[in-house]
Amino acid sequence: MPTPSMEDYLEQIYILIEEKGYARVSDIAELLGVHPSSVTKMVQKLDREEYLVYEKYRGLMLTAKGRKVGKRLVERHALLEDFLRLVGVDESLIYKDVEGIEHHISIEALDKINGMIQFFADRPELQKEFQKHQQVHPED
Repeated sequence: MPTPSMEDYLEQIYILIEEKGYARVSDIAELLGVHPSSVTKMVQKLDREEYLVYEKYRGLMLTAKGRKVGKRLVERHALLEDFLRLVGVDESLIYKDVEGIEHHISIEALDKINGMIQFFADRPELQKEFQKHQQVHPED
């Protein structure tokens, strides 16, 4: 299993490759707010762990293992964002909150959250009722 720091890098690399077709050290550094030298060290570590293939001055490519983990991390992030929106967390807080939660939540908790999201998606009238309740009782 990758460490939380490795997960952050894999998630951003996966997103970059999905959006742009490639991921450069400078792009990763900018997105994560770190120095390019830190990215290079982590990319080398991810290469050793076989999450990606890194060739200096040529870029990097995710391995099948890296793509699988990257996709799962992006899905986890999106699921947590959806959940926080569902329960009425202010949009300006969601990204930061997800970043704080995502590395510490169990698979069981994610499954339960997914179930709850699906429950409300299948019952929009209950979702509206819940949102109305949240407006009347924001402390609940």
